Amino acid sequence: MGPTSRPRVKICCIASVAEAMLAMRYGASAVGLVSAMPSGPGVISEELIRTIAGFIPPGVSSFLLTSKRDAASIIDQQRRLRVSALQLVDAVPFDVYGELRVALPGISIVQVIHVRSRESVEEAYAVEAHVSALLLDSGNPSLQTKELGGTGRTHDWTISRKIREAVNIPVYLAGGLTPDNVCRAIDEVAPFGLDVCSGVRTEGALDERKLSLFFDKANERRSM
Repeated sequence: MGPTSRPRVKICCIASVAEAMLAMRYGASAVGLVSAMPSGPGVISEELIRTIAGFIPPGVSSFLLTSKRDAASIIDQQRRLRVSALQLVDAVPFDVYGELRVALPGISIVQVIHVRSRESVEEAYAVEAHVSALLLDSGNPSLQTKELGGTGRTHDWTISRKIREAVNIPVYLAGGLTPDNVCRAIDEVAPFGLDVCSGVRTEGALDERKLSLFFDKANERRSM
């Protein structure tokens, strides 16, 4: 991303067609639709995911957040729900990436890296060649009940910066972003994109005031 680029914004945990339309009206380039997860907010039915995805126009990406780890299940989900991008929130075996690319040409594959230590840099580097983009989040897959997103926590952005500098594919930054810290996040990480859920919500519902403020702040700050 060049020095004058503005990061793209993905609004996650979309729960209705109305929320998707509101997010796009303010400039979202992607919306996140959360399927079954072991924990965390924003999960909606697959029927609703398919309905919302059907309203997303060309030029805006519909991300399916899936916790499935085998290729057959992920392929079946995409074919049923007709999303344009797969956000793999858990680690998958390397052969899964190849199976997805063969079965789903044209569908973006975005791997989530839960940034917990400097080992995350090696993890990101290892999967770079297999995916379309990385999304750096603040979950913890090692817990008995896995945290795979939606924690509302930030992580160590110095590690995220190292990942962004180490790879040659787009990097989205997620985890605890709000209108109050988005400018600092852009300054410190310079990501290709930003991913926000709880930071633009009030009592779980998309908050137009917070949404507007988040976009105002993100758009005034250009990544360095």
